[in-house]
Amino acid sequence: MAFGKNPLMDSRRPSSSLSSHWSTMAPVLFIALCLIGVWMMSSTTIVPIDESLEDKSEMKQQVTETDPKTYQDSSGDVPDEATRRDADANMKDLTAEPKSEPSEEQNMIDKADENPAETTKNDDFDKDNEGKKDGDSNQTSYNEEIGNAEGGETIKEGDVNAEEASQETTDSDREKNAAQQTYSDENGKTEGGEMVKESESKEQSFQSTTTVSEQGKIAEQDPMDQDKSSENTSDFASNGEVKNNDGEMIKERSETQEGGREIVPEKRSEENQRQESNDKGGQESNEASSEQQNKGDLSDEALLPNGAQSELLNESNSQNGAWSTQATESKNEKQTQAASKEGKTMHSWKLCNVAAGTDYIPCLDNERAIKKLKTTNHYEHRERHCPDDPPTCLVPLPEGYKQSIQWPHSRNKIWFHNVPYTSLATVKGHQNWVKVSGEYLTFPGGGTQFINGALHYIDFIQKSVPGIAWGKHSRVALDVGCGVASFGGFLFDRDVLTMSFAPKDEHEAQVQFALERGIPAISSVMGTKRLSFPAMAFDVVHCARCRVPWHIEGGKLLLELNRLLRPGGYFVWSATPVYQELPEDVEIWEAMTELTKSMCWDMINKTEDKINRVGMAIYRKPTNNECYDKRTQSNPPLCEDSDDPNAAWNIPLQACMHKLPVDPVLRGSRWPQPWPQRLNKAPYWLNHSLVGVYGKPAPKDFTADTEHWKYVVKNSYLKGMGVDWSIVRNVMDMSAVYGGFAAALREVKEVNAWVMNVVSIDSPDTLPIIYERGLFGIYHDWCESFSTYPRSYDLLHADHLFSRLKKRCKLLPVISEVDRMLRPQGKLIVRDTADAIREVESMARSLNYEVKMTSLGDKEGFLCVQKTMWRPKEVEISSPST
Repeated sequence: MAFGKNPLMDSRRPSSSLSSHWSTMAPVLFIALCLIGVWMMSSTTIVPIDESLEDKSEMKQQVTETDPKTYQDSSGDVPDEATRRDADANMKDLTAEPKSEPSEEQNMIDKADENPAETTKNDDFDKDNEGKKDGDSNQTSYNEEIGNAEGGETIKEGDVNAEEASQETTDSDREKNAAQQTYSDENGKTEGGEMVKESESKEQSFQSTTTVSEQGKIAEQDPMDQDKSSENTSDFASNGEVKNNDGEMIKERSETQEGGREIVPEKRSEENQRQESNDKGGQESNEASSEQQNKGDLSDEALLPNGAQSELLNESNSQNGAWSTQATESKNEKQTQAASKEGKTMHSWKLCNVAAGTDYIPCLDNERAIKKLKTTNHYEHRERHCPDDPPTCLVPLPEGYKQSIQWPHSRNKIWFHNVPYTSLATVKGHQNWVKVSGEYLTFPGGGTQFINGALHYIDFIQKSVPGIAWGKHSRVALDVGCGVASFGGFLFDRDVLTMSFAPKDEHEAQVQFALERGIPAISSVMGTKRLSFPAMAFDVVHCARCRVPWHIEGGKLLLELNRLLRPGGYFVWSATPVYQELPEDVEIWEAMTELTKSMCWDMINKTEDKINRVGMAIYRKPTNNECYDKRTQSNPPLCEDSDDPNAAWNIPLQACMHKLPVDPVLRGSRWPQPWPQRLNKAPYWLNHSLVGVYGKPAPKDFTADTEHWKYVVKNSYLKGMGVDWSIVRNVMDMSAVYGGFAAALREVKEVNAWVMNVVSIDSPDTLPIIYERGLFGIYHDWCESFSTYPRSYDLLHADHLFSRLKKRCKLLPVISEVDRMLRPQGKLIVRDTADAIREVESMARSLNYEVKMTSLGDKEGFLCVQKTMWRPKEVEISSPST
């Protein structure tokens, strides 16, 4: 470039050689600047990295804003700069940032210099949480082998290369960690995990049970196990874990805790750091889970991975969770198939060849035994006479049988073809017992003594004696000679549970009508033996024209009611001798007046219901022995002290009275808590000196059992078992202990069922506890047939029953009895040993039952099956009762 001449500058201009130098440098500088600009514009290393980092930051910010709870770590928030540590490290050689005020990350590094141990802990934590902040450290993303960073970040080529280089040095560590995570099907645990198998039987403690359906598996955590672990503060697990006072599993470490550990960060590989961080996060997550389980509330979120994390499982830190291994599933399926084939070949089912046909009750229709009776004056032919060889045949279905009508509509009508009898409608139709109406049998709600409806009659009783207080003071009633059980059916409206019974006599199928209506009832008679209930069990006993000769033979039958009636309880007698003046009625009334007076019963009221035009007398049993001691004549006499009033299985009746308990700590000395408080409160007479069924002091045993069944019903039975509880009405617990299963169902709003609690005669006698809490039940020997009609129950529940029965009797007749009692489409739920489960499932499959759910562990198992409409075509050649 040429410069213009200026006379003022010429005098100051250097020599001509200097001017020539500048003119030469100018083009060179211009070209150099252009080259630098072109080089900067064509560079691919600086700008993309900045964009990548910016994108990562935006991604992290978006995830945090979208679901802060899911990605929040229990240890606290992680600084944003900490999540970019790897990216910043890659940029150090490419560009230099101007110095500024120390960042939060730099502050953490400075603090680490002061505390190396804490630095290592934070360092491990940061590396484990690159790209992901998750409160559930057990559910983490797939590892780096798939080429994706945790949290959804894409790894750059340079990072992959660096990781591949470091991976060669950590192969042995990976193999070691993988070996530690190998599942053990035999003991149900993982090394380094907290997965505990089901091992002990129900007699020792209630155990966690895994229930499996076709849609998935549901894991149960047993509250009773938590209570047990809190008592055993030094119980060690076989994998080096120890239980603390809260029942949490804590791993033993060879290192000392926190700052006391000796750690050399320089020698620690990246993979080992991540593994240790996962272990820490897993321990924190398990501690939080244990705390939630101790509260007795395990939600679906606790059973399955949380939200988005269900797809981000970390292979190096996985556990069995709610899923079993393929090896276990395959093994169990092979055993099940083998057992199924064995079951089908083991027994060929046939229809029963009996005169009773579709209504066959083996212990009440034993014609051979009845023919051998010497007398029937005391209704011996209506009592139980079981066959020597229990039947293994199946009862046929009535022609045209349909699934039962649902409660409460069933109280008013049932399908005619389910109980196809009309004689009772002919004989008792004018008393509004039952009527035939097309394809239905209808029940107007009347009875012999309450033609205009049972509900008015029930309210009239309370009006006559307000102290009865239905549903509060009086909760459990006994209805003698119940007919079609309308009295008990409408007492449900007053929150009263009624045990109704009547014999299988000329009043054709009266108890079967009651059960088909959804009203509790059994076939029984007041004859020569005690009823199968404990002493001092019922709050109220009712008899409306029950045709029982109470006054004969020294009042033996009325004295049986005295045994069953709670001290201070009421006897409601509605019969013609109370209000009619016929000679026979007057004679009976005078005899009853003398008998009840000698029994120290106080007649509270004798009144007349003008609407129904009947009268009733209401008596009250004494609460102490003062009246007994003042009697001038011991008639009826007091029973011997050696006579146990609670003994009720095949015990002959005696015309005597048992003394009443006077010690305030004994059962019967006080009235139970008002309903419903009495349901979940341990009876006052269960003191800590008594050992419960499961080994704890009785009150704690009772409470633990109650909480256990609440938990099982809520988290297992109501979820995914294939049971529609809205149509379940008649339920039997075949092996009730404290009645916890029935109590748990009672508190579920979706369930409108009653439960017949059966206490086996070879089990601890806990039936008085069941009555004390406002429930009911009966004693029974399951080696014999139950006194009910076929197709009586919608659901049968058996908890560790069959494994015990196998020691006393064959299991095949028991399963035949289960089939007899169960309605088509009804369910059988079994919790038992694995061997018993396999055997029951095999028989159920041979019966063409549908297996709704099954789960087998090493020692324990669970099964839910559903009866179908299938019946065999072949009939037995000989009858089991002839």
